[in-house]
Order: sequence, then C-alpha cells, then structure tokens
Amino acid sequence: MNSEHPEEQRGKPIGRRVLLGTLGLGALGVVTAPTLQRGLESFLAGASDKDPTGLTDLLPNGGGFRYYSVTSSVPRKNADTYRLTVDGLVDHPGTYTLAELRALPQTRMVRDVQCVTGWRVPGTPFEGVRLSRLLDAAGVREGAGAVRFTCFDGAYSESLTLDQARRADVLVALRMQDKDLGHAHGGPVRLYVAPMYFYKSAKWLSGITVTKDVRPGYWEERGYDVDAWVGRSNGRDDEPTT
Repeated sequence: MNSEHPEEQRGKPIGRRVLLGTLGLGALGVVTAPTLQRGLESFLAGASDKDPTGLTDLLPNGGGFRYYSVTSSVPRKNADTYRLTVDGLVDHPGTYTLAELRALPQTRMVRDVQCVTGWRVPGTPFEGVRLSRLLDAAGVREGAGAVRFTCFDGAYSESLTLDQARRADVLVALRMQDKDLGHAHGGPVRLYVAPMYFYKSAKWLSGITVTKDVRPGYWEERGYDVDAWVGRSNGRDDEPTT
C-alpha cells in the first residue's frame, strides 16, 4: 500500500469535503457553517439514493457511510509505518506500533453510528483497545482533566474529558465491520466514541495527549458542540446510539 505513496506529504486543510465531481456539481470548497453543511449533505444523500449510474457510490459506501477529510490528501500508514504516541500529563509516555496495539486485549462493540449531519448506519461492529487501558498504562498524573487526540492528516483534532475518555464504550479502534480499518475509514487506527456523534471519533489517529483542560477540536472551533452526546447536542433529537 505504501509503495503507491512514496512521499508522505500532509495536505492543506480545506474543510469538511465530499467528492461532488461525479454529480456534475464541480469541486466543493470550504464548508464551515454547520447549518449549510447539513443541508448540502442531506441533498447529497438524497441524490445518491436516486442515482441510476452508481457513480455516487463514491460518496457513501455499501454500508451507508460517507467519507470526509478536512485536508486535500492524507498520507497512508501501514503496519511498518504506523505509530501512536501517548504523552502529556502522564508518568510513562510512550509509542505503540500497530502490532503492539493488536497484541493488547481487544473489545468488540456493535452500535449504531450517527453522524451529526443526519445519516445513521445501524449495527456497526467496532473492535479495538479500550482507551482507558492505554491511559492506565501511561499513568495519568494528578491534575489532568482531559485528553486531546491528533491525527496524521496533519489537521484534525478532538478532545474528551478524562471521565468521558475512561468510559468502557470508547475505543482506540483497529477494526470496523469485522475487517481491519481501511484508509477511507480512518485506518489503520481511529478513535471510536460510541455514544457521541461521529465527528468525535477521530480518523487516522496518531496522538493521545493528556491535558489539564478540554481543548475544542477541529469542528468544534467551527460551530459544533464540544460535548456531542447523540440526541442531546448540536440541536438534534436523534435516538441515542447506546
């Protein structure tokens, strides 16, 4: 896989984007207002349902997911090149390879995935290491109150309170739909926060940093709620995913 991308370069942040060329609508630029974004993606979902050509399968996959990236390109990582760092307010900072993460006890959950833009994929299996296990291994220091997540796209970030991060339904996910996480779904490793809207489940996870306070993530700096409980945030009333 890496041979197709010999030079890993971080893309320039451009905002949440989907491919519109196949719909004859041209390229999509930066979309930062949540209301505008939701309306656009609702239109795209309807268009894909009515498309007889199948070209809009580039928007959702067979499971109903839609692919988003906030950069123009994302480097690819594999078992040889992937690393996950754990640092910040911890006694034992460290780095995990993909093999080391796979060797840890794995937890499997099957929950609905709910996007803040409205689409839902029911009964989606995720499997990985509980985030709490990595935090315990690192030794969280007194005074810590939050966890910040960074990604190898070079732009995306997210945060949880320490209590949220220690929930049993928060995973450092390695598998989805009973397959290893592919690149489009944020592989080889992503965050999965089961009870929150999917923007909290950061793709292409590369860093876990324990901090004193919550720092707003990429989309939260652009209008979304920091606490993203499904059905209780962002002005939505979706059924909970738990």
